[in-house]
Amino acid sequence: MNDNISRAAELLANHRDSIDRLDAILVYTLGERFKHTQAVGRLKAQHDLPPSDPAREERQIERLEWLAKEADLDPEFAKKFLNFIISEVIRHHEGMQR
Repeated sequence: MNDNISRAAELLANHRDSIDRLDAILVYTLGERFKHTQAVGRLKAQHDLPPSDPAREERQIERLEWLAKEADLDPEFAKKFLNFIISEVIRHHEGMQR
């Protein structure tokens, strides 16, 4: 019995280590993504372009849903996640337009 508990604890620790590494990857990836969206926002502000591009946003959502299915991730979750990111980007872009 103790061997099973010990093995389970080891497996749990390994999964948690992987989760921690993936969380770091997500944070750094989001940071990199926002650097690019901020550059886009500056370009839009400099050229008096609208802060949002609904057609592109729709294409991106469709693309992410497809990628989510390929990755065996709930497409609805992926869509909510991207919608949240898009709303943050637009909020930043609107702030640059002022």
